[in-house]
Amino acid sequence: MNPTTDSAVLGEAPAAAQSETNHAMVIAISAVATLGGFLFGFDSGVINGTVDGLQSAFNSDSAGTGFNVASMLLGCAAGAFFAGSLADKFGRKALLVVSAIFFIVSAWGSGVATGSLEFVVYRILGGLAVGAASVMTPAYISEVAPAAYRGRLATVQQVAIISGLFCAFVSNYAIANWAGASTEVLWMGFEAWRWMFWMELIPAAVFLVGLYFIPESPRFLVASGNGDGAQKVLGRLFGDSAGADKVSEIRDSLAEDHRPSLRDLLDPTSGKLRRIVWVGIGLAVFQQLVGINVVFYYGAVLWQSVGFTESDALLINVVSGAVSIAAVITALILVDRIGRKPLLWFGSIGMAVTLAIMALAFSQATIDDSGSLSLSDGIGTIALLSANAYVVFFNASWGPVMWVMLGEMFPNQMRGSGLAVSGLAQWLANFGITLSFPVLLASIQLSGSYGLYALAAAISIFFVGKYVHETRGRELEQMEG
Repeated sequence: MNPTTDSAVLGEAPAAAQSETNHAMVIAISAVATLGGFLFGFDSGVINGTVDGLQSAFNSDSAGTGFNVASMLLGCAAGAFFAGSLADKFGRKALLVVSAIFFIVSAWGSGVATGSLEFVVYRILGGLAVGAASVMTPAYISEVAPAAYRGRLATVQQVAIISGLFCAFVSNYAIANWAGASTEVLWMGFEAWRWMFWMELIPAAVFLVGLYFIPESPRFLVASGNGDGAQKVLGRLFGDSAGADKVSEIRDSLAEDHRPSLRDLLDPTSGKLRRIVWVGIGLAVFQQLVGINVVFYYGAVLWQSVGFTESDALLINVVSGAVSIAAVITALILVDRIGRKPLLWFGSIGMAVTLAIMALAFSQATIDDSGSLSLSDGIGTIALLSANAYVVFFNASWGPVMWVMLGEMFPNQMRGSGLAVSGLAQWLANFGITLSFPVLLASIQLSGSYGLYALAAAISIFFVGKYVHETRGRELEQMEG
């Protein structure tokens, strides 16, 4: 299928229908769905400021702390994998409601935990919510948004994720400053790090309430045999005539002999995973192999290890969060104009260069009298600028675009299953990178760690060039497996 020709044809077909598109409704329900992305970011970022508190409260060593931090990712992997099949059975909206409830329970429980095991259980519950939201939010948005600006709406998911991270960083910084340190008592006899977790209760409650005001995905309704319900939703979104036509198109794109399932991912001739599934897995894994979540989860520890105070390190996280939001907005503007593949390719090159500079800068670190790493003022400035440039390249490309592509690249029949497998791969890679960082930090130090991430970014340049195909401007019903 020729993407250029497809885009030209699609530019005419939706044009007539778009005159009746209820843009306000599309944007409103997408905004509610992206609160799942905000909580994804907040839940991932809040751990950043609590590492010292966890070590102090649970008397854990570096390996134990690494597992406490990474434990959520086990839940993320399970949540992402099972969310696809459960959403195909019960609906996208239903899974998002369950996620909201889990976010609330996890935020409360993580703050009241008195031991590592209890803490890990609550963090895994939060991980289930994050994993489910990470794959269902882009899927839901892609299934209700017009092709003409589907990429921009799906990119808002990453804006929400980064906004959640930013708010978590600001909250952590403010709470630590009020208390004097994350390990000090703040209010009602509880340490500051516990209040950092409890701050998540506010957006989680808003998400739960908001979900009751949005409709179910029309593509799920068709797949589950509720064509009338789907036509009502599509009619409200795009007008009655366009809605009826879209229901017919969705029906034609689904298999007649069975509902969507994991077996749709296999090639019926060879019995092996379809090529598009491997591409989805590759996109998901490379997004993590570049080491971005080391910055998200261990940013405060990272900067303290080269001489910054805890307060300064938390403030650096706030600055990085603000820069990230600006970068994602850039992707939001460009994703439907220049396409997904050019952004990925550009991001890979930028990350490879900036990670290599960071590795070189950290290789110049010395060990002071206290046994801590320290950088000279000049090298420290280079490391800080490179780190923020790296975050910009990631959030202007792989951060949002990977989720955009996973939400739209799979045909209707296998979207839930394709997202499940890709999401599982993404979170397992995330878990491996996060769990290994404290060990890498103690063995090959920051320079070696960032050297490995730079190598992964360099390899991703060739992966994008050879295996990734453009999806800009194509209707979901035209995606091929």
